[in-house]
Amino acid sequence: MRHGRYPFILSFLALPVGLYAWLVILPFAQAFQISLTDWSGSSNNFDYIGFDNYLNLFKDERFVLPALRHTGIILLVMPVITIVLGLFFAFMLNLGGRSRQGRIEGVRGSKFHKVVYFFPQVLSVAIVGILWKQVYAPEGFGGLITGALGAVGLPAPVNGFLADKRFVLAAVIGVLVWSAVGFYLVFFSSAMASIPRDLYEAAIIDGAGRFQTFFKITLPLLWDSVQTAWIYLSIVALDVFVLVYLMTPEQGGPDAASEVVGGVIWKYAFKNAEQAFASAIGVVLFFAALTLAVVSLRFGRREQIEF
Repeated sequence: MRHGRYPFILSFLALPVGLYAWLVILPFAQAFQISLTDWSGSSNNFDYIGFDNYLNLFKDERFVLPALRHTGIILLVMPVITIVLGLFFAFMLNLGGRSRQGRIEGVRGSKFHKVVYFFPQVLSVAIVGILWKQVYAPEGFGGLITGALGAVGLPAPVNGFLADKRFVLAAVIGVLVWSAVGFYLVFFSSAMASIPRDLYEAAIIDGAGRFQTFFKITLPLLWDSVQTAWIYLSIVALDVFVLVYLMTPEQGGPDAASEVVGGVIWKYAFKNAEQAFASAIGVVLFFAALTLAVVSLRFGRREQIEF
């Protein structure tokens, strides 16, 4: 081992790195190659056309431009709401209870609440989409929300929330937040458990309230966790097509009101037989996600606090 440790380590890394290169890196490289052609996906004949597919991306006003706009809205709204709710619930469950003899505690039954909040994580995306499609359904089809609004005399969309252009995107974002907030509640709770309680007890003795302890102690010490959550949630926001496909009419409707980039890739690849154009969109989406992660890590960097 003293003289041959590097070959020994490489012997363990060779197989997983090789599999990763074969199953991940190679398909990305092949997608970029396909994006430079006019391949339809159903024949062996294709010609290299350079960057024409990339130049034509922003000329599609029917699918691509609405998809970019809607994906941008989801990217801005969903991570913010999820992180805010995750931090709020985690703080309340861990530190939001009464102070007893100078010792700060979480609310009563916090362990049970964590299990309840985390429950959506054990459901597959297909089940979540089908459940919420029924929740948003029209009142005549047993829609839970529309039925509740009708019961108290409030107006509701006649065809349900998912068939109304005004509400469909917000409905999808609501499901995304509902399904993700439980995981980040547990994630932030685990991070809060590493913060010494002495800091909170000293702050309470000095007269600090819950609002002050959150912004002066909790949030600064959890900044790395918040940054990690932001990156993961941003990637989820860029890859939201599964819920859109399961919940919305026309897999992005009505009238492209909930169209997202992933849906456009699917439609061009498998419905319009334009694999090359779909690959170009996929390449752009990949570099957008990579750029977002790098920018978030670079500009979200703060001096590490030690205790």
